[in-house]
Amino acid sequence: MSEPVTPPEAKMQPAEPQPEEEQERRREPVFNLPPAVLAVIGVCAIVYLLQQYVLNDTQNMTLLYDGAFIPVLYTGQYGFDWFLFTRPFTYAFMHGGLAHIAVNMIWLAAFGSPLAYRIGSFRFLLFYAATGLASVGLFWALHPHGEAPLVGASGAISGMMGAAARYGFHVDRWSGRSAFVGEPLPVMLALRSRRVMVFLGILMVTNLAIGLAGFAPGVDGQVAWEAHIGGLIAGFFGLRFFDRPLPVA
Repeated sequence: MSEPVTPPEAKMQPAEPQPEEEQERRREPVFNLPPAVLAVIGVCAIVYLLQQYVLNDTQNMTLLYDGAFIPVLYTGQYGFDWFLFTRPFTYAFMHGGLAHIAVNMIWLAAFGSPLAYRIGSFRFLLFYAATGLASVGLFWALHPHGEAPLVGASGAISGMMGAAARYGFHVDRWSGRSAFVGEPLPVMLALRSRRVMVFLGILMVTNLAIGLAGFAPGVDGQVAWEAHIGGLIAGFFGLRFFDRPLPVA
């Protein structure tokens, strides 16, 4: 087996000092999440801990009724209450169990971090709210008389996956902040990309399989796969409304 040989004169040369930028990059923590992502994770964790360890059964039921998205309440047959305006957003900060919140927060960190660094905290939070709203919008359209409460951040996270596809999964990992880079791909160009189509195809097939099976491994209760698809579509086609223009030299 051959090995590269270092010329003697190269061994004698002193190592060049590293630029400050490179030194800063080396000091970047491995677990580096943007503030907006940490804020969403923090709110979800606080709500979950309140449900599990602070609130009694009656209080938990009240929180679930007022905070979760319940489709049948939007048919008009149960009258009006002010929570009708907030449920389509607050449901995305509630979760049904430890496995549910753990899986969602891992995916949120993975797909939300490069998006938040790319578009900024304010736009990221708007994106989270908008894709979460689109998720329950599609879910309600398909199940307007559903009575089961819908909770979870996975609809908005699916929107982040759709956004990742529009960026072609191009991430800058050298600046110390793993952010999506470049302009979003035009929709038709993205749909002609094999990488993008394989990714979207796997997501669609997985969600349809979950819908047919009626459950997912490790998750209690049914999975609202329709909400996932609603968020994915909204994130993929609506990214342009949230993308931050690149600086012009």
